[in-house]
Amino acid sequence: MALVVLPLVPGLLATDRPAPGLNGLLGIPAESLLIVLLLLLVPWRAVRRVLAGVFGVFVTSALALAGIDRGFRTAVGTPFVLVDWPQLGSAYGVVVDSVGPFLAELLLVGLLCAALACAMLLAWASLRVSEVVQRRAAGRVVIAGLAVVWLVAGVVAPPPTGDPLASAASVGSVATAVSRTERVLAEQAAVAHAIAEDPFAAMPSSRLLSGLRGKDIVVAFVESYGRVALEGAGIADGVTDVLRAGNASLVADGYAAQSAWLTSPTYGGLSWLAHGTLQTGVWTPTQQAYDQLVASDRLSLARAFGEAGWRTVSDVPSDTEAWRTGSSFYRYDSLVDATDVGYRGPGFGYARIPDQFTLKHFADTELTGPHDPVMAEIDLVSSHTPWAPLPQLVPWEQIGDGSVYEPQPGQSESAGTVWQSAETVQRFYGQSVQYSLGSLLSFLENVDDPNLVVIVLGDHQPAAIVSGADASHDVPISVIARDPAVFAAIDGWGWTRGLQPRDGSPIWRMDAFRDRLFAAFSEKP
Repeated sequence: MALVVLPLVPGLLATDRPAPGLNGLLGIPAESLLIVLLLLLVPWRAVRRVLAGVFGVFVTSALALAGIDRGFRTAVGTPFVLVDWPQLGSAYGVVVDSVGPFLAELLLVGLLCAALACAMLLAWASLRVSEVVQRRAAGRVVIAGLAVVWLVAGVVAPPPTGDPLASAASVGSVATAVSRTERVLAEQAAVAHAIAEDPFAAMPSSRLLSGLRGKDIVVAFVESYGRVALEGAGIADGVTDVLRAGNASLVADGYAAQSAWLTSPTYGGLSWLAHGTLQTGVWTPTQQAYDQLVASDRLSLARAFGEAGWRTVSDVPSDTEAWRTGSSFYRYDSLVDATDVGYRGPGFGYARIPDQFTLKHFADTELTGPHDPVMAEIDLVSSHTPWAPLPQLVPWEQIGDGSVYEPQPGQSESAGTVWQSAETVQRFYGQSVQYSLGSLLSFLENVDDPNLVVIVLGDHQPAAIVSGADASHDVPISVIARDPAVFAAIDGWGWTRGLQPRDGSPIWRMDAFRDRLFAAFSEKP
């Protein structure tokens, strides 16, 4: 049974291959037929065991690749590529933050043991079947006949893929992974061309961003703040209420805002791809493109502001280790993470530090009293999966070292409880976005800085369980400022007034933003 069922599972897991045609032999995997025939032909016991072991490892590897691929498509909306294997470490880190290190390690050990057992079971099954067939002449005839009929049926009545080996699901899984990797490697040339074609690379820093001189610039990425947050059933009402009330409060404080949509290069995760795309104007939809980008000398927003005289800050409260790329590529003057902000409150899963604390610490250390103009990218991560538990907003003056924070009433559930149903996940997602946006509005209401310009946007849509299987990659973006000159400079953008973009608001690819910002606020030749 194992010899028939397990090699077919990769085909069931595949999401980008049509189901094999009904040629009458769909339940007979080619890999199993081949290994049994091969074992019948090889007389040496040691060699037979090696071949059986290779067969077991191959099919188990195909199962793992197909499973990982299905997970990638579900979580981040993109297929798995072999050169993306380092991202498995990041995925494991999210699991640790969600369920704790003990359960995460238990799950990992369980998966490894299951893989080992699968490989051993397949190897034993192939040897056992070949031994039974070897002792019976009728068995040998049946196996040979099945192989011939299967091949003829595949050629005469091929499945929709046109591949006579369509039921060789394990072979197809490995071949697909290899072909994707080859395609990604071929795309590197296009990325290199995009990196090299930079119309602003030679512009003197004295002219670049001159229209923003004296301003404090904050680029705030709200984790998983996608279009579904403003349009999703059961989600949008709460989020739009926060934006509506926040917009009225900002107007009363002398602020204005304009909003639109950006199309993110990523979906469901891999936030750094969106950050790199926005900062550099280079479309980076894959880890390989990102690695290529940060190994280059492409001009980022952070570096451009730094060379033009701003103090540049990266504030990433989810980081617990030094971020080398922040220094080597983005060239931030200061890298702030979870280890150096003095937070003494409770942890909140992946988002250990509440967004409101992050913004309060930034305001106290960078915007208080006389200071040089600051440009900062701040990552608001309280809306990061698994979206539970969530902190509650507290009065600005009571934040202190964070020990005041507690989970919101009725929101102390573990991630395992939240993820028992799609409806619960969606509800908690919406509440997390409400919290992150509320934190940002709290920051704007309490920081008295007439020169403050905030660019707030989402990095990507949330996973398909929230946004839907066919969701777009669109995310909201807003520019918030008190100085009317800021909006006069971007008047030609055609953005919508207020904190909420509408159906008719412009939609740009995220890589278009950097060049448009440079063009709007740089001195013309």
